[in-house]
Amino acid sequence: MPETELRWRFSRASGPGGQGVNTTDSRVELSFDVTASVALDDVARRRVLERLDHRLAGGVLTVVASEHRSQRRNRTTARARLAGLLRDALAPDPPPRRATRPTRAARERRMQGKRHRGKVKRLRQPPGQ
Repeated sequence: MPETELRWRFSRASGPGGQGVNTTDSRVELSFDVTASVALDDVARRRVLERLDHRLAGGVLTVVASEHRSQRRNRTTARARLAGLLRDALAPDPPPRRATRPTRAARERRMQGKRHRGKVKRLRQPPGQ
């Protein structure tokens, strides 16, 4: 995706870190406007909007990274996170599952396991019940 379509915002990260966390803008917010993107064709745009609708705010996808101390590493993390979200959203649907039935041996193993569990539970009971 073109760099011109990405919007970066930097702020101070929360959490421990002493004086460093109070002075450096290491927290990164990376936003990508899906609705206004020229990098996506209509089919891809519709698919991303449909699959990531719970993550979008006004058609804009935003990821945040603040786990590293340096802004550079947080920028790399945010970019990778955004790319992963878009890659997963644009991936084709998996082939539909073909319904199958358990084999006779599998059914027998299941029943044998049930009989075994029943026997174990019967042996746990006090005698005479």
